[in-house]
Amino acid sequence: MSNTHEPPDTPAELAKALEDTGYLADDGLATAAFLALRMNRPLFCEGEPGTGKTALAQALAEVLGAELIRLQCHEGIDASQALYDWDFPRQLLHLRALEAAAGASAERLDADAVEASLYDRRFLIARPVLRALQTAPSVLLVDEVDRADDEFEAFLLEVLTEHAVTIPEVGEVRAQTPPLVVLTSNRTREVHDALKRRCLYLWLDHPDVTREIAILRSRLPGLPERLAGQVAAAVRRMRQLELLKPPGVAESLDWAQALQLLGARELDMDSAAASLGAVLKYREDADRVRDQLDAVLV
Repeated sequence: MSNTHEPPDTPAELAKALEDTGYLADDGLATAAFLALRMNRPLFCEGEPGTGKTALAQALAEVLGAELIRLQCHEGIDASQALYDWDFPRQLLHLRALEAAAGASAERLDADAVEASLYDRRFLIARPVLRALQTAPSVLLVDEVDRADDEFEAFLLEVLTEHAVTIPEVGEVRAQTPPLVVLTSNRTREVHDALKRRCLYLWLDHPDVTREIAILRSRLPGLPERLAGQVAAAVRRMRQLELLKPPGVAESLDWAQALQLLGARELDMDSAAASLGAVLKYREDADRVRDQLDAVLV
């Protein structure tokens, strides 16, 4: 982790700092992130896959010199996977060592003392949420929270409100410096209002062609301007088709890089057809685009 940095004083300064990391933020995004920092509120980022939600958390961590701690949500995730667990194998070894020591000295083990020693902090495995509460500064990325269930949302709401958790065997763990929390959602389902009300809200859309060109040339410095423009325009047209998975910015970058590696100076029918696997990840999408490649590359 890099050294801690002072938070920017204005949204414009934050936008510049994000740009220095390679993340190009518009005024609305920079303002929302700035307010999340100053108000110490979670930032709830919603939008289509590939619009830069996860990358925003990564860039904010770099700007702040903070550790990025990621919690990847999925169906069935529970509090123990997010909070903490006990290192059972090490506890078992510790118990056997105590028994061996007691047997060698012919002393009787005190059951309460043995139980207390088993739930010492050294056997505690900190999962992402607990790590974020114990790490300063940190950015806690709760990725794809829409994949979790209602009970997990309720758990998150309590933690985000109190900045503390209680571990029965250890006691309360409270953040000395609360982490910056970034939650992302691809809107596969609606997240409950109670969680949204606790956060500042930001909708991220796909960038327009001009901004996407700037992103491509920022991330791929050697990319010819003409090729960057052609890739951005073609991807924009792909997003207007009824694809199973419209390409995001990450796929645009992959495609542009693939074309660079193939030695392409411009995007034509041959180079596009040969490299579609870098930008489209479903056979049905690739077939549909190939059938309309003339229109996509116009």
